[in-house]
Amino acid sequence: MIVAFSVSPSGMDHPDGSVHDAVAAAVRVVRDSGLPFRTSSMFTEIEGEWDEVMDVVKHATFAVAEYGTRISLVLKADIRPGRTGELTGKIDRLQKAIAAQDGVSSDSDSAPAQLTRDTRPELGA
Repeated sequence: MIVAFSVSPSGMDHPDGSVHDAVAAAVRVVRDSGLPFRTSSMFTEIEGEWDEVMDVVKHATFAVAEYGTRISLVLKADIRPGRTGELTGKIDRLQKAIAAQDGVSSDSDSAPAQLTRDTRPELGA
């Protein structure tokens, strides 16, 4: 399964309202878990079995609790039994589909496993 989650504290006295220290504590928990993960500007995705992923989310939430009096947790799960490697596999398949729609040959070894902003003027960056 893949879980995308975002955890953030409130009720703290950081001068600029930033939560980067709390998020860093949560990401450290994820990183130390040894499970495959990816962090973006708004979510961390982690892949593994139900119990291990949920345990990591729980401990990441507890780590953030040290930084405020209240915690907000947003969680989205893709539960697909028997599948592994989907953290990058889903993106690889999406890249191939985009390339096919654009009429471009896509080789999985040459296509990066990430999406980037399309800056073509006709699409309106």
